[in-house]
Amino acid sequence: MTEGMERVDWPGSGTDVLAERAARLLEQGSERRRILGIAGAPASGKSTLAAQLVERLGGQYPGRVALLGMDAFHLAQRILDRRGQAAIKGAPETFDGLGYLRLLERITQTSETVYAPVFERGIEDSIAHAVEITPDTWLIITEGNYLLLDAEPWRQLRHVVDETWFVSLEEKVRQERLLHRHLAFGHEPTEARERTLGSDQHNAELISTRRLTPDVWIEHVVDHVVEHEG
Repeated sequence: MTEGMERVDWPGSGTDVLAERAARLLEQGSERRRILGIAGAPASGKSTLAAQLVERLGGQYPGRVALLGMDAFHLAQRILDRRGQAAIKGAPETFDGLGYLRLLERITQTSETVYAPVFERGIEDSIAHAVEITPDTWLIITEGNYLLLDAEPWRQLRHVVDETWFVSLEEKVRQERLLHRHLAFGHEPTEARERTLGSDQHNAELISTRRLTPDVWIEHVVDHVVEHEG
């Protein structure tokens, strides 16, 4: 965490602080759509936080907020197989980072309806045109591992995203959550552990060592293992 950066503990009272901050950003969206980016290592809790915010703000501002995950820009499995990159799925080079950037740019530059993909973990692939961003949508909450990665094309996201948050979770707990996730999606214990401590850990270390400074540092405070954190 960088000295002087705003820190919020979540969940607990920090949930209200983050929801109020996101709501202020949403209320600025009448001029143009706003984008809130939530970054973090695999299984840090970023997707859970994003979903909670969308649900809460959606109740206060019906139709005004949408969720867009970076995972939807995973390259298709057939491409990874052809490239020999299946074993490192989840690394920066296994995403269409430029496509993700261009879609976010389009979202902010137009008021027309935009359709975006969604990633389905059950099939380990993306479904096109599954997220509808209408002219009434003023805030897009997007989350993913590499929103703050200091490498091309990811660093260009800073010019598109209005505000960036980073979710940090104790490393041991994060790894336990990730292991539970792999097991829950049908991986054998040995494979699940290899993924958790292999390519996933490499990606987590990359995110930690090559991270741009976020606007808000979120300390994810937990006292037990939950299986499906993102």
